[in-house]
Amino acid sequence: MTSILTNAAALAALSTLRTIGANMESTQGRVSSGLRVETAADNSAYWSIATTMRSDNKALSTVQDALGLGAAKTDTAYTGLNNAIDVISEIRAKLVTAREPGVDKTKINKELTELKNQLASTAQSASFYGENWLYNSSTAAVGTKEMVGSFTRFADGSVQVGILQFDASTSVLIDTKNASRGALTKSIQVDPAKTGTATATYYLITVASGSQTGSAIQLTGTTTDAEVEGMISAVESIFTNLTASAATLGATNKRISMQDDFMADLRQTITKGVGRLVDADMNEESTRLKALQTQQQLGIQSLSIANSNSENILSLFR
Repeated sequence: MTSILTNAAALAALSTLRTIGANMESTQGRVSSGLRVETAADNSAYWSIATTMRSDNKALSTVQDALGLGAAKTDTAYTGLNNAIDVISEIRAKLVTAREPGVDKTKINKELTELKNQLASTAQSASFYGENWLYNSSTAAVGTKEMVGSFTRFADGSVQVGILQFDASTSVLIDTKNASRGALTKSIQVDPAKTGTATATYYLITVASGSQTGSAIQLTGTTTDAEVEGMISAVESIFTNLTASAATLGATNKRISMQDDFMADLRQTITKGVGRLVDADMNEESTRLKALQTQQQLGIQSLSIANSNSENILSLFR
């Protein structure tokens, strides 16, 4: 039956054309955004996972920044400690020279004074953004330093920030308020048999805190060979302590570096994982878009043909 009120063919063609248009709009959205799951309406499960992991990735990026700051602090402290170890080695060499018969100990002491000044300068200069792990002028002791090291999401959805710690009290070289807290200012007890005198306690750098006992490591024209040997023993003890502290700090620095590398790899892995869930296959989408464009053209032609069928009825009334 042919009707001028209801054109079934045109309605069918129009319905098909609308479907094609909706599919084209969806495909064009994927092509323009690069995502096959852009909103929760596309796939609520994948969208939720992707949104959560993108948020975690931002947190991991912040962790990397914090690790960079921690690495800068440990690098600065380690550089200062390493320099101090070199200077201590030089002081020990000068004291060994002073043990030789006939040398002018007062001239060697002038060199020792400059080396001590270098140690003080190193300790004060080893500061990063106002934080110094080698020099303390506060009445409070330098405690444990904390650095953000990780961000973890557990199976139940809870999260936790991991902390890396370093006991900075082991790296303090000079403490102006309490000499016993500084590796270079504290008193070192040596074996009295090596000094041959009643004084068997030495310290390297003098501070005004008044908490130092024993004698400063310095030479005069009357310094005995036994006293020089006691000073050498004290400097050796300082050298051993600084080496142990530098080793600990170096291990912490290495841990930070490894954690930073892991965070970078983890962020890349999460990004790839999210991409597998929500990224659009551009080869597939471009092929689909081309097919829909062809279908759309054919649909327009079908609708045009269906509409022209009604006009043919006019010829029956001529």
